[in-house]
Amino acid sequence: MQSHDIFRSLRIPELVDVRQYVRTLPTNTLMGFGAFAALTTYWYATRPKALKPPCDLAMQSVEVQGGDGAKRSALLDSDEVMTYYYDDVRTLYEVFQRGTKVSNNGPCLGHRKPNQPYQWISYQEVSDRAEYLGSALLHRGFKPSSEQFVGIFAQNRPEWTIAELGCYTYSMVAVPLYDTLGAEAITYIINKADISLVFCDTPEKAKLLLTNVEKNETPVLKTIVLMEPFDEDLLERGKKSGVELVSLKEMEVCANLRKRIDTFPPNPEDLAVVCFTSGTTGNQPPIFFYLEKRLLIGYFQGDIRLLMDDLKALQPTIFPVVPRLLNRMFDRIFGQANTPVKRWMLEFASKRKEAELRSGIIRNDSFWDKIIFRKVQASLGGKVRLMITGAAPVSPTVLTFLRAALGCQFYEGYGQTECTAGCSLTIPGDWSAGHVGAPMPCNHMKLVDVEEMNYFAANGEGEVCVKGSNVFQGYLKDDEKTAEALDKDGWLHTGDVGKWLPNGTLKIIDRKKHIFKLAQGEYIAPEKIENVYTRSEPVVQVFVHGESLQAFLVGIVVPDPDNVLNWAKKKKFGGSYEELCKNKDFKNAVLEDLLKLGKDTGLKSFEQVKDIVLHPELFSIENGLLTPTLKAKRPELRKYFQAQIDELYANNKV
Repeated sequence: MQSHDIFRSLRIPELVDVRQYVRTLPTNTLMGFGAFAALTTYWYATRPKALKPPCDLAMQSVEVQGGDGAKRSALLDSDEVMTYYYDDVRTLYEVFQRGTKVSNNGPCLGHRKPNQPYQWISYQEVSDRAEYLGSALLHRGFKPSSEQFVGIFAQNRPEWTIAELGCYTYSMVAVPLYDTLGAEAITYIINKADISLVFCDTPEKAKLLLTNVEKNETPVLKTIVLMEPFDEDLLERGKKSGVELVSLKEMEVCANLRKRIDTFPPNPEDLAVVCFTSGTTGNQPPIFFYLEKRLLIGYFQGDIRLLMDDLKALQPTIFPVVPRLLNRMFDRIFGQANTPVKRWMLEFASKRKEAELRSGIIRNDSFWDKIIFRKVQASLGGKVRLMITGAAPVSPTVLTFLRAALGCQFYEGYGQTECTAGCSLTIPGDWSAGHVGAPMPCNHMKLVDVEEMNYFAANGEGEVCVKGSNVFQGYLKDDEKTAEALDKDGWLHTGDVGKWLPNGTLKIIDRKKHIFKLAQGEYIAPEKIENVYTRSEPVVQVFVHGESLQAFLVGIVVPDPDNVLNWAKKKKFGGSYEELCKNKDFKNAVLEDLLKLGKDTGLKSFEQVKDIVLHPELFSIENGLLTPTLKAKRPELRKYFQAQIDELYANNKV
């Protein structure tokens, strides 16, 4: 049947003109229309589907009845917080047992050496080794009790997890130790928790522990279990100080030869972990959690220069990441777009994918992924499907761009050690940036007045407080500090200032703990200013300092080794990285860029630095200026740069 016959058969008067027109069209044109219609139909049938949110995105939290303004997750059916998800998982020990079951004894822990593939240990092997270690401890007189503390002094590695699981298997308490805490803090922890045995990874750390014993600073320590080989000299040194050194392998073998003791799993109300906060300086309060809490901790380890190589080899599907690495990734991507055409293409592609984000669509197989973003995705292994960031604020610009570029579900959370890492999290389907999501189902959240900073709960602003099944029980053997953090009703006061957004999500807007007052009486939150300044193209790290006897701020700025040379070239400066850091004119150019950025983002005049020093070395864990979670150690930074700070104030008078 001809096309005009089809229209005639419809007998619709309104189509008379159309029929007349169609008669005049050539066959090729009609075939083109048909092809276009077919392609359109195919596109509608195969177009990417938006991820369906689990709740109304316009109302992600609900006010708790009689809760003094407290809010809960809209995912809950009632005001009762969630305490567990699976009926058979109430403790960390049961978490591992469920993992063994659902994985069908699949791979559990992986490790690799440079230029080699990952080697995997199965769930059952991990379980067996944990039981051997736990049995060995009991054979040595340890008690299966929540009052029995065991230290673990190592970087994150399979043996770390095996030792930790060995403690849980027999109801003992694991106490993580960090080498970045320093000898003084480690001495304090061992004595505070009465630790007689420590699992150690390297002989160097064992020597540090022995030095403390030799000085009679940790007389309670009697045994060091080493994960790596050690020599006879270290063994003899231990004997002289009354400390037994034994290899981890030897402990496992001995336990295997002797009768393995039946497991003694803990109850949900038993103590699980004592974590000493990676705070700023001095003796930090130890935080203890009961086993019904879900404690998820990621440890930074190894050479940062090999991180991308490890990611490519591992090809992770889930990737937790700190904002500092996101900032460096963002800067590196745009730094490689070093021509106007490349920059335009990158920005255009990101805008197209961001438009899909606003529609709720997350994918990594679009046209723009194939020609622009595939290399970025491959740098993380090419298989990442979920990322989560926290520990510090992340720029909305950075987060939105990387959500688009990486094409995976990317969540931002908020929390602290005292609430088992997280208390709020963005939800699936909400890919907007500039907030940290709604309360998690396991806790309620509320805001309380901070009068000295003019934040009031009545205005939807105030200090963030958390209460729920994920909140810690207190600081070990320190009732005074516990009372400072937990009020009489069980609310944890975080020290962060938040604001409720109209959709029920939380935005962190200030910091109560690290504030100070300038001579003219203005309160300063340095972390807020630092987060603004680190968005400067030539800058990677900033430390903002102020004093109550001074009327202005000063700063220590670390230029970005990856970007600063290109930026300097555009500004007509030459020289090496070190030479640029000593160049006064270049310093003034960086300062000008910081001040412009601060003004554009709304910093008040008294929140802007008056002068800066360029420092050529990164703040790091190794030099003691960052915590293991990559947060600034403010007292150490102040002490380290005291001479430069004094000079800045001496050279700049109001």
